Amino acid sequence: MDMTLIELYDERPLENVLACHMLRPDRVIFLCPEMVRKSARRTSAIRNYLKQKDWNGEIRFVGADMYSAADVGRALTEVCSRYPGCVMDITGGTDAALFASGVISCEKGTPAFTYSRKSNAFYSIKDAPFGQRLDCDVTLSAEDCFIMAGGSVRQGRADNAALKAHMEDFEPFFRLYLRHRQNWTNIIGYIQRVSQASLREGSLRAEGGLSVKGDRGRILCDEAALKDLRELGFINSLSITEQGVSFLFRDAQTRYWLRDIGSVLELYVYKACVDIGILDDVSLSVVVDWEGERAQGDVSNELDVVATKGVTPLFISCKTGQVRTEAINELDVLKQRFGSGIARAAIVSSSACQKVARHRAAEMGISIIDLDEIKAGRLPDRIRELAK
Repeated sequence: MDMTLIELYDERPLENVLACHMLRPDRVIFLCPEMVRKSARRTSAIRNYLKQKDWNGEIRFVGADMYSAADVGRALTEVCSRYPGCVMDITGGTDAALFASGVISCEKGTPAFTYSRKSNAFYSIKDAPFGQRLDCDVTLSAEDCFIMAGGSVRQGRADNAALKAHMEDFEPFFRLYLRHRQNWTNIIGYIQRVSQASLREGSLRAEGGLSVKGDRGRILCDEAALKDLRELGFINSLSITEQGVSFLFRDAQTRYWLRDIGSVLELYVYKACVDIGILDDVSLSVVVDWEGERAQGDVSNELDVVATKGVTPLFISCKTGQVRTEAINELDVLKQRFGSGIARAAIVSSSACQKVARHRAAEMGISIIDLDEIKAGRLPDRIRELAK
């Protein structure tokens, strides 16, 4: 049976595509503001997402003043007349659009339904073909979240396909970090400088003096940290003499981790997300290309960890230093872009979080998980809570 779905356009991208993804109609008609109808970026985001989900039905965008019940009613009347037997999804849209949809549904006898985020199910409002309830079984990937919001995902700093082969390393690496946390910036700074030349040459060798020039003076070799890294298996052939230091990185991936201050926390959080076993997708270092658009608030295009459970995305920012207002604002911009009330966001910090930062984050619906909770082993539980 031919099915036409009417969607009330919403700024929350999930509510524009979920019903079509789930119900697979023959065509979908989006009632939207004129500026959206004329926007190649916004219409392409919907087309690209649905195409990726192997839905090849007809898509039309019909312009209307979404704050005028009369104009929305006019547009709906035309669509219902052209497509008898159509069905309306009244999940999104403005109050005026929802009011007009109710009126037209009654006047024309058009079936209507809605989606409940709380129960993750579709419900018949009036004579919808699936009956009283239809559980939503759609599962998003990290990439899906950004495609439906108008972006695309590029390869980040981490090769996610290769991470699972190293999972057993991440907890011992993080425990080592906790032992040396107070000097971690200097440890990584030292490793960066003694491996600069070999990095350019593609070699795994690192060598240099017992102290090297840093941005703020000399950086001393931390012999205990290097010996711990050798014990962990991250470096080998370690030699520490009065003449200097030399060692070999285990491999190129380990070399990267030991040259990047934040990798140790990101890897630990990534593993925690995987280990809790309830998330459908977990990706480390997700780089989002917004197709040349400068994002509002100058938000970074790289996310440390992105996870999904069903249709709920979880954005996690990892900080080895203090949680700053700028980081909270950047994460909030991303969360709002996907949709308030749908996306979840958290900052995981390996430092103690100040009350002012925690209060600011709470105002924006962003969770803070700091060093005390990590040491107490609460990170997995907090991630479970966020994913509910």
